[in-house]
Amino acid sequence: MEKTFMEAMDFRHACKIFDETKKVSDEDINYILEAGRKSPSSFGMEAWKFLVITNEEVQITSCSHLVIILAGIDSVKPESGEVARKFKRREMPQEKLDFYLGLYTDHLKETLSSDENIYSWTAKQTYIALGNMMTAAAVKGIDSCP
Repeated sequence: MEKTFMEAMDFRHACKIFDETKKVSDEDINYILEAGRKSPSSFGMEAWKFLVITNEEVQITSCSHLVIILAGIDSVKPESGEVARKFKRREMPQEKLDFYLGLYTDHLKETLSSDENIYSWTAKQTYIALGNMMTAAAVKGIDSCP
């Protein structure tokens, strides 16, 4: 049974031991992953990838699905082409796209100056997706733990 947002927030907790007799359904894991995919991120870069581990032999807990969130580095570099592709999702004339690319590059000059700085920035962005995924799990009555 789905919960309201506030009911989900009341339900959500850092579960340490999962019921091994219960498995998250494909429908529910897709709902949770979609909440992560649709999460906001700085400049809309969504610099993350989700790895879903279901192999019990490599699980680190008793959960049925382990989601590892990877923070991107190369995809947020202006020269990657990925930044322009993501800005183009908003359908805009070239001059406006060039303006946004310049704004992005200038605003994030220090952040984009090294892979270490980029990782620090993108890793923080993954927490937004993580929080939304945990709340989505709680909406479905599914325990989670960061």
